[in-house]
Amino acid sequence: MALTALDKGKGKAVPETHKETSESGSSSSSASSSDSDSSSSESESEDEVTPEYLESLLEKARQSAAVRHSARKNYNGAHEEEMIKLSGSTNELLPSLDPGKLPPPYFELGKTRHDGPSSIRDPDIEQAVKASSSFDVPAPPVPPPELTKSGKPLTKKEKKALKNLTAGSDWFDLPAPAEADLPRLYREVESLRLRNQLDPKRFYRKDEGEGKGIKGLPKYFAIGTVVPSNSPFGTPSADNLPRSHRKRTLVDELVDDAEAKRYAKKKFTELQGVRGARGRGTLAKKNALRKPKW
Repeated sequence: MALTALDKGKGKAVPETHKETSESGSSSSSASSSDSDSSSSESESEDEVTPEYLESLLEKARQSAAVRHSARKNYNGAHEEEMIKLSGSTNELLPSLDPGKLPPPYFELGKTRHDGPSSIRDPDIEQAVKASSSFDVPAPPVPPPELTKSGKPLTKKEKKALKNLTAGSDWFDLPAPAEADLPRLYREVESLRLRNQLDPKRFYRKDEGEGKGIKGLPKYFAIGTVVPSNSPFGTPSADNLPRSHRKRTLVDELVDDAEAKRYAKKKFTELQGVRGARGRGTLAKKNALRKPKW
């Protein structure tokens, strides 16, 4: 450890390294103080905003807002129609949308969406009816009396007889058959009444006049013929019977039907067996069965 000239004598020896460190510490403290002063000065300079700087920021904001507004206006103008304003037009309010009393509709729909129109109105017909209602329509003329072949008017008895020839307009004027045709028609009606015996898988209610003979025939009836039909292409339909299978009467058709013939023959043999078991010569067979075998 070397002593300096000032420290010679009674003073204690101070090492040089300690002095050097103290000098370096003082220098670092001075440097740090200078740095802090510079940073504080810079922050103070930054905190101080000048009016020119604010005006520049406001000008930039105005320019960006103007650009956005023009772009939005151009976009709306491309998708909307242009509005033309007249020079003398004023901002008047639109009138209220009150159409007043409307005419009746041409058709009225049903309660549900599946129902069709309940009523349809025709203006031409209404106008014609309205025009004709103002005139006095005369009463319809009395129909002329029905005359006989000799030209004389019919009596009440003859009119009643003519009225009884058909069932009336409600039944499409169904005719009453003539008395000469009743025996022939009785066979047809009787074959229909015996349909229970022809089909074992069906049951039909008994007719009122069944079992009464010709007197049990209905007063008004007719026998029709199925007319052959054509297909949509103009050719005969496959549902039509061939000409060889067509018969003149219902009895002829039943006799020619193979299935009905087979079932009728089967029922006939069953009935014959039941009747034969109670006929002549059956008593001896029964007595023979009763005799003991020993």
